[in-house]
Amino acid sequence: MTRYAIVMGVSGCGKTSVGEGLWQSTGIRFIDGDALHPKANVDKMSAGNPLTDEDRWPWLELIGREFANSPAPLIIGCSALKRGYRDMIRHHAGAMVSFIHLSGSREIIARRMQARKDHFMPPALLDSQFAALEPLAADEDSVSIDIDQPLEAIIAQATRHLEGKTP
Repeated sequence: MTRYAIVMGVSGCGKTSVGEGLWQSTGIRFIDGDALHPKANVDKMSAGNPLTDEDRWPWLELIGREFANSPAPLIIGCSALKRGYRDMIRHHAGAMVSFIHLSGSREIIARRMQARKDHFMPPALLDSQFAALEPLAADEDSVSIDIDQPLEAIIAQATRHLEGKTP
């Protein structure tokens, strides 16, 4: 079983729903990375402004340190859009981190973002998220899962990946 994992993807792809489902199916604790953002980051995104790399570095370091300080397996939801962001998380985690990329079309994710309530990330920032997204590389422990299917199927594929089985 994978010790540390990031459920990643652009805003609105379902990181929290999948992370919580994985917690229920595997017993591995899940932390929503949005809860780790500094208030300044949340305020900036709420105002419709995308984060810069400089805004993200302290947040990504904190996510890596959550893994490093966890005595038990842990899953965190985090966009982890760029390879450099994933490298920083791995560096601060001090261990192997697996990435579960929830991928979907802009149209599907935009619909989901329009439907959700009480989230600080406005749909207007979706294009900036897709622009920043860098594909996972062959040397990264990862799986990409299409989100255009039932949540239970996504969770089952992610669980198989965490267990070291082909999704």
